Amino acid sequence: MPTRDGPTAPGTPAPHRLPRRGFLRIGALGLGGLTLHGLLRAEAEAGVKSSHKSVILIYLVGGPPHQDMFDLKPDAPKEVAGPWKPTATNVPGITICEALPRLAQIMDKLVVVRSLVGNQADHDATQVYNGHHPRKPTPSGGWPQLGSAVAKLRGAVDPSVPPFVSLCYTCTHGPYNEPGPGFLGPALAPFRVMGQTRDDMVLRGIAVDRLADRRTLLRSFDDMRRDADASGTLKGMDAFTEQAFGLLTSSRMAEALDLSRESPKVVERYGTGDPKVFMDGNGAPRVPQSLLMARRLVETGARVVTLNYSKWDWHGGRNAEGRADNSIFLREAEDFPVFDRCVSALVEDLHARGLDRDCTVVVMGEFGRTPKISAQVGRDHWPNVNCALLAGGGMRTGQVIGATDRIAGEAAARPVTWGELFATLYHNLGIDPHRATLPDLTGRPQYLVEDDAGPLPELV
Repeated sequence: MPTRDGPTAPGTPAPHRLPRRGFLRIGALGLGGLTLHGLLRAEAEAGVKSSHKSVILIYLVGGPPHQDMFDLKPDAPKEVAGPWKPTATNVPGITICEALPRLAQIMDKLVVVRSLVGNQADHDATQVYNGHHPRKPTPSGGWPQLGSAVAKLRGAVDPSVPPFVSLCYTCTHGPYNEPGPGFLGPALAPFRVMGQTRDDMVLRGIAVDRLADRRTLLRSFDDMRRDADASGTLKGMDAFTEQAFGLLTSSRMAEALDLSRESPKVVERYGTGDPKVFMDGNGAPRVPQSLLMARRLVETGARVVTLNYSKWDWHGGRNAEGRADNSIFLREAEDFPVFDRCVSALVEDLHARGLDRDCTVVVMGEFGRTPKISAQVGRDHWPNVNCALLAGGGMRTGQVIGATDRIAGEAAARPVTWGELFATLYHNLGIDPHRATLPDLTGRPQYLVEDDAGPLPELV
């Protein structure tokens, strides 16, 4: 029988984690490791492919303040309410922060979850990417994140497009980085096309903007084949490795990642940011065009695209210009308008392109924030309650799920679990969370979500 938990035995060493290289920076593909090769084999074993459903998962690094964005409490004491006022949306009875006017005007296309419970308390991105509390018992090897599980269960829509793509920038604070593929192994790791900068995106010295140059590509692959021949490994290449070469020489991924092919008006609508500029050195950069790239990738055939966006752990400190400040609200005033613009652009773009029924967008951080504002730390970590924003996926949008108490400190109505949230994502991808299982390192089948959770009935 499938088991819900498969705890790591005491004394079991942590699983070895292989470095995940950007998919264009493969160097000696075929000379050991062969993550792409293994992924293609896993896709083949996944069996019949389904229709193309997709998820764009946007991680707000560091934990956004729910009371200042989607769950304002204007009647609470000043040290709880903060300076922002609620504004009406295009759905009667629903209000959000006045600094998010574009999202307010498309509330009919959105869902706000105000009562997400069971959050972990530390700066740890694990739960955001796989739905499992990092302090609970874990199968040997660790839980796979959403994209790895989907790649295993559904495989690729198109052999020239990987099913799971990560646009996440590497954070200098390690726990902010997305987890690996867990017990599914490195073959199910995401294709990572972002490193610290786009400069990481090279194939034996070929930048992404030169991928269309077939002569240069062929010359590079000839060099790679000669290297492989010299070591005697080329003879051992099978159909999956050959398919990997085919994927990398395909122009589909290169075109999806090339924003110069997009309408300048669309690029302007999303807004722009500098991937080399981090808010305070240890978060993710504020790069709105990552959302546009995610849309292009799912349109090309990716099933799951993950990205991290900006830095939301403010605690006073310094603003974007490096000036010291004692107020989180200066940082909110910087971040909210850019966030409002790019997320609303993504949702409207999906609707305009007819992707809103097939592509689910989920936006969330690792925990909520304390009701009381402190002069020293602003709003501190608060695991008691959290919020999430959803769109698309054919869901019943234009609603708020759950409610908090008068100071936004506890769930007062309809608490939503992480299991329910991720069961909804799997459901929208055409995967039944009550039936689908994945074998762990011992061969024991593991369910995808915790606590026998099902999709949110309010949405599906």
